[in-house]
Amino acid sequence: MKKILFIISLLALLFPICVKAQLEKVIVETYYISDTLDATDTIGGGLEVGSTTYRVYIDLAPGSKLTKIYGDVNHALKINSTQPFFNNKADGQSFAKEFAKNRYVDNTVALDTWLTLGQTTKTGSKTYFGILKANDNDGSFVGGANNDGGSAAVIYGLFNNNNPLAGIALTIADGMDTMTVLPTNWADNGIISSGIDSTIFGSVLEGSQFNSNNVSLQNSGVAGVLPDSNQILIAQLTTKGEISFDLNIEVIDTNGTLIKYVANDSILLAGEILNRYLKYPYEQSCGCPDPLYLEYNATRDCDAQDSCKHLIVFGCMDPLACNYDQAANFNLQELCCYPGYCNDRDISVVCPTLIAGNRELNIYPNPTQHQLTLKISGDEDASAMYVIYNSFGRIVAEKNCSVINGTNLVQVDVTNLETGLYMIQLRTNDSLLSKLFMKN
Repeated sequence: MKKILFIISLLALLFPICVKAQLEKVIVETYYISDTLDATDTIGGGLEVGSTTYRVYIDLAPGSKLTKIYGDVNHALKINSTQPFFNNKADGQSFAKEFAKNRYVDNTVALDTWLTLGQTTKTGSKTYFGILKANDNDGSFVGGANNDGGSAAVIYGLFNNNNPLAGIALTIADGMDTMTVLPTNWADNGIISSGIDSTIFGSVLEGSQFNSNNVSLQNSGVAGVLPDSNQILIAQLTTKGEISFDLNIEVIDTNGTLIKYVANDSILLAGEILNRYLKYPYEQSCGCPDPLYLEYNATRDCDAQDSCKHLIVFGCMDPLACNYDQAANFNLQELCCYPGYCNDRDISVVCPTLIAGNRELNIYPNPTQHQLTLKISGDEDASAMYVIYNSFGRIVAEKNCSVINGTNLVQVDVTNLETGLYMIQLRTNDSLLSKLFMKN
């Protein structure tokens, strides 16, 4: 009985119980907003005033690794803007892993548009990976005094704009840090053809759209710089327009299982999981914030209290069981008790109606915060006692009372009980009646 009550209590606190998704969310960080000084450079090409550089991160559960971003015949990879993307004409790259660290000091190279799986640059001894500026504590080698000032030789360098909409200044944090565990087996398809990139990630042709059903960038698997948050950078996009994207990714979980997450479900094959965060901008999903209701939504973006409609009532929903509860809406088979088999419990306690005679017990309100009312009916006077058990089967309250022929109302003060699930048992000389209740 103790084990069963503990399971119920745990369910009440954690409902709904589900396998945690490896893809938790997608983060779009505003990395930098260009100003008039940045626009003076002509070496890297035309960087317009007010262009915004975004960084896109895949946020995975701790321990999982990102192995691939892709578009296939059923799920296109789409990265679009309402204005052209900026690509540095002098030293830009299609994939961030190709940058040498010393090129980031040149003109507008640091704002180039590219794809990656975590890696942003490398030197002879260190390899750098993307990290949100808010989590970057190792300083910056981008912008300000670190920058050569571009074609106009701006005396204090480029990328000094401290626009608050871009968060921490690039001169303080560059969103790059080192890791010792490096991915291997890099491969790409559908971006570079015959050594030339004419997509939005290259400077050969100016563009504002990339839509492909035959594209991929992959490696052996990469995690985030910070293992607990596990956020992996996959793209840097610089444009004056509004961005949108449909992403598809492959993830390896902690058990070594490969999982595919896709942005749309027009065709959803075995092993593919739809995740709304992969389509940006995504629609907010509001839901019930109260775990005591069937409608509780743990992944909601905002609270909608009016969506909490059905309070969870745990119980045995098997009509063949002696403790069948027609009021229950959440079945716990472990609770079900049958004559001859009652999960090693006392059937007289689990199914008190078998020995309840003509007596009946109802309780309200349930859940309750301060006071529980016992409504006891019967056709004989009797001395009685109520006993309250906690979720571990321990007695936390008991009191003698008496009942008379007819209907009796007994008030029980539960103010001092901790939040959780309890069982109250009414004992008389001819009956044993039990009910579960929740204390808020």
